[in-house]
Amino acid sequence: MKKLIISTVALAVAAGMAFAEGKTIRMGTEGAYPPYNFINDKGEIDGFEREMGDELCKRAELTCEWVKNDWDSIIPNLVSGNYDTIIAGMSITDERKKVISFTQDYYPPTESAYVAASDSVDLKGGVISAQTATIQAGHVAESGATLVEFATPEETIAAVRNGEADAVFADYDYLAPIVAESNGELVFVGDRVPLGGGVGMGLRQSDAELLGKFDAAITSMKADGTLNTLLKKWFGDEVATY
Repeated sequence: MKKLIISTVALAVAAGMAFAEGKTIRMGTEGAYPPYNFINDKGEIDGFEREMGDELCKRAELTCEWVKNDWDSIIPNLVSGNYDTIIAGMSITDERKKVISFTQDYYPPTESAYVAASDSVDLKGGVISAQTATIQAGHVAESGATLVEFATPEETIAAVRNGEADAVFADYDYLAPIVAESNGELVFVGDRVPLGGGVGMGLRQSDAELLGKFDAAITSMKADGTLNTLLKKWFGDEVATY
């Protein structure tokens, strides 16, 4: 265990040195959570966070490249030095702050919601699907319902469609276009639930200088209205803004 901890610290220090030398900053994302981030028809990372992240790098005068990583290992691989940031629709929570640092939020605190094939489902005693290692999965686990976890958000929706789960619990903004395009097959049920402290960029706790650069860039995007413009472009005019 001690060797593992030492190795992790060494990797984090090395990553900090790489930043100090002006090397490329690697932006880690899931690429599977539209409209936050997804893979487009050209096989490229796309979405709100790609467009915003590119603008942040420009304002911070950083050379950046994008790295795709599965959600369930996205924090360990950041800490291990496989990339330098997480920009993947990640909610800011006290539990995650024990392991990584966060910038200020670039997406305001939002609500989670339940979606089912029928409005008669039992949300308290039924089977609810959620993506593993999310604040939604944690909420379901504490709610008394039966939680079934999946590695990807697509699988949580599929579980409702094939009857494996009674409902799915996820970010409202992720579920809204899916419900709209389902032609009545899926519906929102129950009340929305506010969770988390907004969405922010995750960085290693040793990378305070890099965090400061991104924080300043986010502040400038809020101040000149650019961030609000991107939020409305990707999430619609009803989205919460700054």
